[in-house]
Amino acid sequence: MKDFSYAAAATVDEAVSLLAAGGARARVLAGGTDIIVQLREGMREADLLVDVKKVPELMAVDYSPQRGLRLGAAVPCYRLYDDPQLCAAYPAVCDAARIIGGWQIQSRASLGGNLCNSSPAADSTPALMAHDATAHIAGPAGTRTVKVADFCTAPGRNVLERGEFLVRLELPPPAPHASSHYLRFIPRNEMDIAVVGAGAWLRLDPTGQKIEEARIALGAVAPRPLLATEASNSLRGQPATEASFAAAGELAKKIATPIDDKRGTAEYRVHLVGVLVRRALAGALERARGSNGKA
Repeated sequence: MKDFSYAAAATVDEAVSLLAAGGARARVLAGGTDIIVQLREGMREADLLVDVKKVPELMAVDYSPQRGLRLGAAVPCYRLYDDPQLCAAYPAVCDAARIIGGWQIQSRASLGGNLCNSSPAADSTPALMAHDATAHIAGPAGTRTVKVADFCTAPGRNVLERGEFLVRLELPPPAPHASSHYLRFIPRNEMDIAVVGAGAWLRLDPTGQKIEEARIALGAVAPRPLLATEASNSLRGQPATEASFAAAGELAKKIATPIDDKRGTAEYRVHLVGVLVRRALAGALERARGSNGKA
């Protein structure tokens, strides 16, 4: 590993200043579970790492059923799935947080860091997209917001400009008769990269029999995570049945453009999209019906 400098920011403004001064070879250190490995293996280069875990906004978890969730970009994964209230409100996000690395990794790794690493196979991104999450960004020109669905642009690349960094993620308040589920397929039981990932969110009518709104998001099937808009829209007004879910899965397969690699062929991945979308929707349905109107 090549030498680099280290600085710990105490405020958002200080982090912005450090990153701007560091130029193109300054990097954010949120948990370090990706960037340290990448620096060691020569996948990325840096002259400066700016540690943001001491910035209060990046370590804050602020949730209420009325306002929704404000999640600091450096909050470690375990703080989500250890919170029953958050897991009831945003179950797909907690599904993803539980499987990002092992439990040792989850004491450092964050959903914000996982998003900013911008792997097409990231577990957090489809789950966040299913919940219509928004990214709040700070930089030399001020602050701005971007939908998580638009955040990643290519493998390892995203919308962050020089000197910018992710401050927090915001998720809308939980809706009545709604819930979500995230699933991935991996070759072994744990600590592996998704062959395909699928996040699904459903809002049902008061009877629990018809779908009023849906969102489906996919990972590991394209250069960036994808929102399956046609498949999602196809479920509006449809009965909440296996047949509806299977039809949505077939539509979701149409946007998948995966590659062949050691974890699976492109053909196999496209097949898995249909399977996982159907199962994720069924899981979201079960949770929505069991939530007594809140999920």
